[in-house]
Amino acid sequence: MLVLAGTIGAGKSSLAELVGEHYGTDVFYESVDDNPVLDLYYKDPKKYAFLLQIYFLNKRFESIKKAYIQDNNVLDRSIFEDALFLDLNVDNGNVTKTEQKIYHELLDNMMEELEGMPKKAPDLLIYIDVSFDKMLERIKMRGRSFEQIDYDPGLYNYYKQVHDAYPDWYANYHTSPKLRIDGNKYDFVNDKAAAEHVLKQIDEALTTIR
Repeated sequence: MLVLAGTIGAGKSSLAELVGEHYGTDVFYESVDDNPVLDLYYKDPKKYAFLLQIYFLNKRFESIKKAYIQDNNVLDRSIFEDALFLDLNVDNGNVTKTEQKIYHELLDNMMEELEGMPKKAPDLLIYIDVSFDKMLERIKMRGRSFEQIDYDPGLYNYYKQVHDAYPDWYANYHTSPKLRIDGNKYDFVNDKAAAEHVLKQIDEALTTIR
């Protein structure tokens, strides 16, 4: 099982699709377009932040259980980085300390359940590292209206928070082997040669793990 990680707009879904095609595996995508809470969160984060994080946590738990019991799957975001967003919402006053405690207790219980699965961790976590400018560029390019800074200028600061939180999160991730992909250097979305180079990096990482 391979897990993609990275900030909003890093290109996780695009790389997950490439990796899935490369290895001939199923891909479990983050629930976004069919998410009934996401656009509400962008309109009123204080009201909907906790509900959104519970929704995502439930969907990620469902996806990772399915992926664990099958051979060779790819997830375009996982349960392992979910708490990063919840804790940022605590810092921003959108989630209370009581809600944070409940969330982390639920997450801990879910992780204990995963301990009983055939695999206890992904084979490899692939972290896509992009600059803040590249992050904003890709958010604009994919065109979801509620994500646009033009729609809500206050999103700029939130996106900066999210972007700046990821390096520490990646440094402290020790659940499985991990690989950093330079998303600025390798434009795997638009450049076929770059995509092939990134897939080669993943092949080599998996060979080393095996």
